[in-house]
Amino acid sequence: MNFNLSTILDQIIDSVPLFKPELTLVIGFIICILTALFVGSRWKNLVFSIFVLTLATASYDLCKQLSTTGTAFSGMWLVDAFGTQARLLIVFGSLVTGLFIQRRFPNNNGDVYSILLAATLGMHVLTSTTNWLMAFIGIETVSIASYVLVGYFSKTKTQSEAAMKYALFGSVCAAVMLYGLSLLYGLTGNLDFQSPQHLQGLMAAPQTIITLALVFVFVGIGFKLSFVPFHVWSPDVYQGAPTAITAFLSTVPKVSAILLLTRLYQAWSSTDFYFSELTVYVLVVVAIVTMLVGNLAALRQSDSKRMMAYSSIGHTGFLVMAIFAYQDTYNYLLFYSIAYVTMNLAAFLFIDHLEQQTGSTKLRAYAGLGKKMPALFTAFTLLAVSLIGLPPTIGFIGKLMVFSAVFDLYQETNALPILLLLIVGALTSVISLFFYFRIPLYAFLRATDTVYESYKGPTILSLIGYALTALTILFGLFPSLLFDLLA
Repeated sequence: MNFNLSTILDQIIDSVPLFKPELTLVIGFIICILTALFVGSRWKNLVFSIFVLTLATASYDLCKQLSTTGTAFSGMWLVDAFGTQARLLIVFGSLVTGLFIQRRFPNNNGDVYSILLAATLGMHVLTSTTNWLMAFIGIETVSIASYVLVGYFSKTKTQSEAAMKYALFGSVCAAVMLYGLSLLYGLTGNLDFQSPQHLQGLMAAPQTIITLALVFVFVGIGFKLSFVPFHVWSPDVYQGAPTAITAFLSTVPKVSAILLLTRLYQAWSSTDFYFSELTVYVLVVVAIVTMLVGNLAALRQSDSKRMMAYSSIGHTGFLVMAIFAYQDTYNYLLFYSIAYVTMNLAAFLFIDHLEQQTGSTKLRAYAGLGKKMPALFTAFTLLAVSLIGLPPTIGFIGKLMVFSAVFDLYQETNALPILLLLIVGALTSVISLFFYFRIPLYAFLRATDTVYESYKGPTILSLIGYALTALTILFGLFPSLLFDLLA
């Protein structure tokens, strides 16, 4: 007993260096809570400063891990270049979100930064594990933090309803996923989905029970990614939540969830496990249906936030499609993930700026504003071009690489589902043109009789939006700059 305890303690101590960025987040989380509780009322920006310092320190620790590969905590924690770069992207998205919240809600909101740090920690767990139990802990950490973020600033009935829907739907999905994990553990005796023992247990177990268990598990992953049919919560939540929270929910958590799904696909795709082949068909169907539902529903929306919610669902389908681009290298998937986060964060920053100007997120409220705010709507139009996937933007390069990789896969396999995936991906990109271009259509080609008292100049948030827009063009014209960073 003493020997076992000593061995466990030695493993934990040896694992700490690989867990250093996350340990920084934990310490920052605790300090933010204590600061908000005891001194936050006297120094209102102190908690935000600690939040920024925590993320900066975590980024520094992550940069030192870029060339590190290894496992920790008895194999439950995995560190590799793919996961480390994804975690850097998550930290960046959380930092922009924190600044977004600080500028929009500057008073007495110190607690929200600790919640955001907790969400960041949960996303790091999702990107750095192949253990089902750790994955569940990560999903629940992100989910609970997200419920609080949605309800934290609720002032209207719509916002409270959005928070309630999110929490109830998420709780049901979590319960279903946990039941599926209990079945998997009972049948295999192991929760590491990359381990031979786990795969052998899956292959030896009755197919009906295994299929049921895995369907239950995918419910939890589907909830975080909001792909069809687990997308029903997202339009109402995205529209009802404050724009800063919507920007976060629609982008950053999806990066961690898609990385977990990619690791799972890579672990099973080359095995004799019968569900590995079925997983390909499931992912293809999910990607096709999600792209179609998201983009077709976005065509009918008159609210910019709700339109972006359905657009986000469509992009989720494309992110699932991008999993098939992960064959020999992770660069394509990570490139598109960076493009997705950059484009969507910038779009929501502009939507928020316009909401502050007009008091509305309706598309018709943008009528005639193109002449009054030409710089903003020019940048917004460039983002729309990138979201569609047209040159010369990062969205075009990202989609081109994914299409090329999936087409190469089709040539190798001649599989009809892969061909259908390519066709639907191209078709939905064309469909997206019609709703994204409604923004410049209203701004530049529609007139309005509404007179607004004044137009504020650029704010810090809008300047960040301009900077992110510039990056979408820069990396679209010179993608090698980003590829060199991902190498």
